[in-house]
Amino acid sequence: MDTTYKRLLEILGKKRTGYFVLFDPDNYARDKVGEHAALAEKSGVDAILVGGSLLFDNHFNDFIKKVKEYTRLPVIIFPGSSRQISAYADAILFLSLISGRNSNYLIGEQVIAAPIIRALKLEPISTGYVLVESGNTTTVEYLSGTRPIPRNKIEIAVAHALAAEYLGMKMLYFEAGSGAEFSVPTEMIQAVSEQTRLPIIVGGGIRTPEEAHKKAEAGASFVVTGNVLERKHDPGLLRAFSDAVHKS
Repeated sequence: MDTTYKRLLEILGKKRTGYFVLFDPDNYARDKVGEHAALAEKSGVDAILVGGSLLFDNHFNDFIKKVKEYTRLPVIIFPGSSRQISAYADAILFLSLISGRNSNYLIGEQVIAAPIIRALKLEPISTGYVLVESGNTTTVEYLSGTRPIPRNKIEIAVAHALAAEYLGMKMLYFEAGSGAEFSVPTEMIQAVSEQTRLPIIVGGGIRTPEEAHKKAEAGASFVVTGNVLERKHDPGLLRAFSDAVHKS
């Protein structure tokens, strides 16, 4: 059976690292999202993530439908809560915030979401979500009420990654958070990639193509950018990020 997860693994088989862009519905006008989705595909992006920590407007379904109209890329939900579910997406990252100890984000939101995902026949991709200290308090850190892993505690990050693997999760998502001052350290990415077999998604605080390239070189399976592209709306910058990630 051809699944979105299988497509992601095929990307890794063809390229050392894949490139995702994150669309936050609160930061995109609906009349512009189709244009940006088409541009992402044209620029060499491998998949589009949709989601955010908050959701101020009740148009999540319409937003994903619009993205799907303009691209053949996989559209994957990166949910901030159990409210962010849509049958129009190809898959959803079924996140468990394993770096925190707040049971609501370890299993509570997941229990609420699971029957809905099953009813919609939406493909879940079990993912261990790891917050990393970023130099300031990010939105997801504040809302989840959890402390991120300290930047210099590489061994703690590795232990969490191994726990996710042994629990049967399919992917890891190491996140500095939206608006992060510092991105996930390359030393942490390298250590985790050497100690676990799981694909590693890395996002948050990546502001330049050069920095994205370093994450790929360190061992990231997929690099994610979001805020920098929302602010600048530069078609050339999107291509520059894609090229930087893919040449690793």
